[in-house]
Amino acid sequence: MKEGNPVKVNFWSIIFAVFFGNFMAVLSTTTINVALPVFMDEFDAPLDTVQWMMSGFMLATGVIAPIIAFVGDRLSYKRLYVYALGGFTLASLLCVFAWSIESLIAFRIIQGIFSGVMLPTTMTIIYQVIPKEKQAVAISLWSVSAMLAPAFGPTIGGWLTESFGWESLFFMNVPIGVIAVVAAQIFIPHYRLSKGVKLDVIGFAAVIIGTSALLASFSESHAWGWLNAKTLSLMLLGIAVLIFFVFRTLRVSAPLLNLRLFKVPRFTYSLILNCAITISLYAGTFLIPIYMQKIQGSNTMHTGLIMLPGTVAMAVMSLIMGRLYPKVGPFRLILSGVLLMGAATWALTELDLTTGMFFISAWIAIRYIGIAMCNMPVTNAAMSAIPSELSGQASAVMNWIRQGTAALSVSIFSTILSSRTLAHLGEESGSDAQAQTQALSLSIQELFWIGTVLVVICIPLTFLLRKKRTEANEAQITAKA
Repeated sequence: MKEGNPVKVNFWSIIFAVFFGNFMAVLSTTTINVALPVFMDEFDAPLDTVQWMMSGFMLATGVIAPIIAFVGDRLSYKRLYVYALGGFTLASLLCVFAWSIESLIAFRIIQGIFSGVMLPTTMTIIYQVIPKEKQAVAISLWSVSAMLAPAFGPTIGGWLTESFGWESLFFMNVPIGVIAVVAAQIFIPHYRLSKGVKLDVIGFAAVIIGTSALLASFSESHAWGWLNAKTLSLMLLGIAVLIFFVFRTLRVSAPLLNLRLFKVPRFTYSLILNCAITISLYAGTFLIPIYMQKIQGSNTMHTGLIMLPGTVAMAVMSLIMGRLYPKVGPFRLILSGVLLMGAATWALTELDLTTGMFFISAWIAIRYIGIAMCNMPVTNAAMSAIPSELSGQASAVMNWIRQGTAALSVSIFSTILSSRTLAHLGEESGSDAQAQTQALSLSIQELFWIGTVLVVICIPLTFLLRKKRTEANEAQITAKA
């Protein structure tokens, strides 16, 4: 197809092509989650270090998002997607040959950069290529491709780790990556909606420095102390640089991220809810494997099986949401999902040394169903309020904030878990294995209480989506305040 707006597209072939990229990017996260205790033992590394395999990966996916609109504008989103798929596959091979936890974290960060390109790029392709009347169905299928990965990721990850070692978690990306590259080349039309986007180098540097400084301060606060000079300095540096970035973005004519998109209330409310859902999702995928393996004594395979019913239900429910959304609208679906998430997260505050497997599996399933009921409606409510010409910029803003929130939440949860475990350990009699297990159990309960409060706070925001949607035009958004 020649450059320009695509005239005719095959709906299912495009969905097939973007499916593999999303599936592989998310699969790489969910298979790792279930094996975090394995990496702790394999490399004799503490949780504070190993969690960087998750938070470093997600940080990379977030900081790369701001330049995607620029690169996509220059290369075309199809080429960008193909290059990202190839880079992700090669980074997976590097992970296989990691010789230390530090090298593995570094390769995971490289992997995260390419993953961070794939997710917003495929979303942009959908909103620029798929006809508007089919976009709700398309984005639900896009969500399913991401939801199937957590459905099978923990089980696949557990089985691979037990049978072939942790290296297999990364090697499996190679054949999937090859298939994804071929599918993208064949089925996604070549097109460009060139807007002449320019790269704001200073803004991009500010994003990297600010986000990285904040993440490092939260991640190392447990080891350094919250009032330590290094912790406070990094935290203040991160906040100051990001404030500078925001003010610069609102002044320059060609900003790195179009923060004027927040003039659209529906986009803003939906993004806040999206961040809350992301925190809830990653809190569960981070805490449950640690609880199962360090408290219940389960192996990675058993942990994956416990999480399987919930993640399968999440994938199926995501598909159903695509059918319900045009008929019901976002408000009822999101409110129902948030209430389910809140109830399930509250129930998981009861986890202790003797909690039964059915209780855990059932409430994880209810929680994941709630997440699925929110995820697609929130995403589509935000993106459909933005003109298609700005969908690439909207996708970049959404993924930068969402992935940055995910990375920070994992670091914060890891820090709180470590500090509260030490605090409870000091309250226990002795420092034997039973006392350590009890202290860890109490800390996990407290983190689920924090998660419950965060979900409850989001309930009022859902009512703001009841207002009738009015689409903003490009001129209104790009106009300086």
